[in-house]
Amino acid sequence: MSKIIKIGTRDSELALWQAKIVQNQLEELGYKTQLVPVKSTGDIVLDKPLYELGITGIFTRTLDIAMLNHDIDIAVHSLKDVPTVLPNGIVQAAVLKRGNVNDTLVFKHNEEFLGAKDAVIATGSLRRRAQWLNRFPTHTIVDLRGNVNSRLQKLADIEHWNGAIFAAAGIGRIGIRPEEAVNLDWMIPAPAQGAIMITALGEDDYSLTACSQLNHRETEICTSIEREFLNKLEGGCTAPIGALATIKNDEITFKGVLLSVDGTKRIDVTRVKKVGEHHDMAKYCAEFIIERGGKRLMDSIKGGHKNTNVYSTKSFTEDQRALFHEKAVVEHSDFIKISLNRIHPRFVKNEIENVIITSKNAVESLLTSFSPVELQFKNIYCVGRRTKRMVETKIGKVTHFENSAKKLANYLVEYMEGNTVTYFCSDLRLDDLPTILEENNIKVTEVEAYQTKYDGIRVNDSIESVMFYSPSTVESFVQKNKAEVIAFCIGDSTAKEAKKHFSDVRIAKVPTVESVIELVNEHYI
Repeated sequence: MSKIIKIGTRDSELALWQAKIVQNQLEELGYKTQLVPVKSTGDIVLDKPLYELGITGIFTRTLDIAMLNHDIDIAVHSLKDVPTVLPNGIVQAAVLKRGNVNDTLVFKHNEEFLGAKDAVIATGSLRRRAQWLNRFPTHTIVDLRGNVNSRLQKLADIEHWNGAIFAAAGIGRIGIRPEEAVNLDWMIPAPAQGAIMITALGEDDYSLTACSQLNHRETEICTSIEREFLNKLEGGCTAPIGALATIKNDEITFKGVLLSVDGTKRIDVTRVKKVGEHHDMAKYCAEFIIERGGKRLMDSIKGGHKNTNVYSTKSFTEDQRALFHEKAVVEHSDFIKISLNRIHPRFVKNEIENVIITSKNAVESLLTSFSPVELQFKNIYCVGRRTKRMVETKIGKVTHFENSAKKLANYLVEYMEGNTVTYFCSDLRLDDLPTILEENNIKVTEVEAYQTKYDGIRVNDSIESVMFYSPSTVESFVQKNKAEVIAFCIGDSTAKEAKKHFSDVRIAKVPTVESVIELVNEHYI
């Protein structure tokens, strides 16, 4: 047991508490461990885009990336926050014995308001909102988000709020459950609420063997049924869904519910099966709800009645669409169309000493025109990690890369051998790189590898914010739209162009579509 198991966790108080529970249990078994709090996604060095790996969860994505980068060996999660389909290569290593599954009402002074016509209850959960309104239809629900401590403080600070709803396990585990609290045993919890899950790489036998000793079989069975029910019912739509499976006397009792957002419509299902005969339980219960109006209800929730407030200048995958917070109502289309050019053989017929490639489109154009063996480049310089990975996978080793064209130009002025470069670029490109090189007596041969065509549309007046992924997407947008919007940008070059047109420009921490989505969610939560 000489290997140190690096335990990844978010850095909130509750997440650290959960990770320390896992750490203590592993160390009691004789394993060496190290806690690794992960604050942000950091540098993403992956062979494939996040959506191809199936990385979707807002609360789990940071740890998924850290694991795929081998920065951590295992990750500890609240199981209710984990997407029902794990990313490629990552598996469930263990589920710990479940804690309190209930939701808890924390109230200000007393519970007398429960019998009143008017009351104000705070929660950020669609499921809790819908079930509360189903039981107390005249009450008012207000939004409440943040970590557990900040939510409790907000409840204390806002005079006219009567109470707020929390997960009993969350406030109990970190020892801050107020005396003025009562469990809501009538409210069906979120699937897997109260359970702690450990994930690991499927190829990491050492960590999987270690964690398997922490697995609680009954909790694993119950949460698997609940999560399968959610997966089969949800269909990519965030909806008020509750699920709870319990085992007693070798029997599994399952309760599930789907509600409308306002709580006026409710479909319940209950089923009892012997342990060992439960394998079709989740499927049966999901189909039961769907056949009794669940599909229409899900469709109405999915369609909604909200105006679109966010527009993306690049189309999303279904997995990416699922990442958005419910308050970010998004439409999307490609504001840029790429047309690859046929590159003349004279540009590659002899070994080229220095080549610059700043996008994956240029790589695709080169590979459309030539086979890899025909591309004899001595030194290849790139912009962006994804471009670098694509070049090294399909053409050859990259001598150096930077995250922006300007930084690459400054590097080449200082360190490049020779005084000529061949730059495979678009017909629309920023001037920084060739200008800096030519000002420093480096001759630049520009080869138009592809064409960038504007294909923007006029967006609705309800749009408050727009997601941009390149300077060209900004230019395409402003050709058809003049309104002031919040500009969420993938990187510095895009933000620089956006600042010419918009006063509120925000830049993602990491140059990925998923990171821009996270930036949007931070604004709308």
